[in-house]
Amino acid sequence: MDVKRKVDIIRVNPQDWPNGTPTWKEEDPDLGYDLIPADRYTSEAFAKLEWERIWTKVWLLGGRSDDIKEPGDYICTEIGKESVLIVRQHDMSVRAFYNVCLHRGNKLRPEGLGNAENFRCMYHHWTYGLDGEIQRIPDLDTFPQGCPPGAKIPSLPCAEWGSFVWFSLNPDVEPLERFLDPMPKHLDPYHLERMAWVRDITVEWDCNWKASVDAFSEVYHVQGIHPQLQWYLDDTNAQIDVYERHSRYLVPFATVSGRVALPSAIPPAIYEIMVKAGMDPAEYEGRVSDIRRDVQLFKRAHGAEQGKDYSELNDDQLTDDYHYSIFPNVSMNVHADDVMMFRQRPHPTDPNKMFYDIWMIELVPEGEEWPERPKHKRFKHGDRTIGQVLDQDAFNLPTVQKGMQSAGFKGLWVGDQELRIRHFHKVIDDYVYPDGKAANDI
Repeated sequence: MDVKRKVDIIRVNPQDWPNGTPTWKEEDPDLGYDLIPADRYTSEAFAKLEWERIWTKVWLLGGRSDDIKEPGDYICTEIGKESVLIVRQHDMSVRAFYNVCLHRGNKLRPEGLGNAENFRCMYHHWTYGLDGEIQRIPDLDTFPQGCPPGAKIPSLPCAEWGSFVWFSLNPDVEPLERFLDPMPKHLDPYHLERMAWVRDITVEWDCNWKASVDAFSEVYHVQGIHPQLQWYLDDTNAQIDVYERHSRYLVPFATVSGRVALPSAIPPAIYEIMVKAGMDPAEYEGRVSDIRRDVQLFKRAHGAEQGKDYSELNDDQLTDDYHYSIFPNVSMNVHADDVMMFRQRPHPTDPNKMFYDIWMIELVPEGEEWPERPKHKRFKHGDRTIGQVLDQDAFNLPTVQKGMQSAGFKGLWVGDQELRIRHFHKVIDDYVYPDGKAANDI
């Protein structure tokens, strides 16, 4: 690696937190170095295969359990051509079913949140219970054939984990716990249920959904797209781990990149980390290279008095970015005090477009009142800012998408720092080509 300086990062000893988030380095699989075909990002035929063999087969993130606290609360979410209602039942379980009236196909609810005693179609007033069962058909005697088969909207698998609710379009999908493994072991120590909504945005991006997943699966691009982050994190010391379906990297924060010279003064971004931890940077007498460890020690010593329980987290987790990808379309920047999530959804018809959901949740100190949930905002790329770092990605990805359609570009030339991308496509192959058919045969 061509860097100006290498920073020594002390990793936590797994023995110190034996029941916490695993920290050991997984052995890298041999996935080869073949090109990843560009057609995967532009081909309607491949997008159709993804829909048939991935999106309709796996578990998908539907929303936060916190949004459906009471019976009748619902989340209406969309994936591809489908719209799904996830509803809290009277017994406090969750159920999901297609968001469609069985009479003439009208949607029962628009995308978003709400509460209902039942779901009445605005077209002809066919009415369904919270479980999707038909409660009323006006003028039923004029339907000699009676009710539609089963007298209910087809239901879908639905389950909760990690303060989130999940669904699948596959009635025979494996248990959620099995699909997510080993993510619960990694993420449960953060207690995401203690974190409240602070941001909820959907942006339409002019790129394939996989191009967005790729962008959040490596820190190799920090030097190019996010040069300011080199005085905030060390992109040259990222630990990469891949699992059966999912993956992660661990990136040291509150330090600087090995690509830049160690500054004599505290960089502004690290200054902010210290302030948020409760430290006074003006009184700090240590070296810049010591700040990461000193922030960890400070948060360990003062977390409880701030109403923050860090007892299940190791010291590295008090500063660093533990970034997880949950197949197929969830990326999570996980920190002790907040989590930034991205849900990357395919456009229903155009492989050159996608829907990019930004969800931000923050730890609420014990005893403090939870903030009001932010309203969901939706807009197209370029209409407004989504923050400096994300604006940089958003500006770049449409250019990437256009370049992938060039006759001069045959596929992704992926290196070791991008192992998660290669693994991501290996898992795609496992679903799209279960019989071992050549991955470039679309």
